[in-house]
Amino acid sequence: MTAAERRDQLIGVARATFAEKGFDGSSIEEIAARAGVSKPVIYEHFGGKEGLYAVVVDREVNTLLGALRQALVGPRGNSRQLLERGTMALLDYIESCPEGFQIIMRDSSEVGGYGFASLLNDVIVRVEGLLIPRFEERGFDPKAVPLMAQALTGLVAMTGQWWLDNPDFSKAEVASHLVNLAWNGMHNLEQDFQLSDARRSSPEN
Repeated sequence: MTAAERRDQLIGVARATFAEKGFDGSSIEEIAARAGVSKPVIYEHFGGKEGLYAVVVDREVNTLLGALRQALVGPRGNSRQLLERGTMALLDYIESCPEGFQIIMRDSSEVGGYGFASLLNDVIVRVEGLLIPRFEERGFDPKAVPLMAQALTGLVAMTGQWWLDNPDFSKAEVASHLVNLAWNGMHNLEQDFQLSDARRSSPEN
């Protein structure tokens, strides 16, 4: 195994261990045993548990942030379409990388320095940029934009965390309920709300 291959292997083993037990509950001894190496190998590559954890968190954050950026700056669309894209991008990540999401939702900000709170702040800034022109077009006070961006982002993120423990809901169902609430509000919820993208609203999603 080359040094690069060994490094990737250790990151994969550590990712699974940290997702299962958290930072404090995981040890270099256990990670080394799972990877079939000695502790010095991990120290050689990462300097210690903190360094290894930081690399794991950084990879997950970059993966999720890249997906969210692509969704929000992709092909132009109306406000509802952008809301749907951002919602689906986060749910896609949760579905495909549940271990990674558990890691960055837990104690990553205290150890890696850039956890879910920092990630959300990045997303919130981008959502603000999308909301400002919509507020101006309708004559609303732009002072409320940061609050609205925070509310929309938190709605999706916290529900995504809940969805991990409640997989009976399909991704399309979760997305439809979130966008329905965010787009229509409680007063105007639609009985049979469907995502505007037919592919996203298909049963298998």
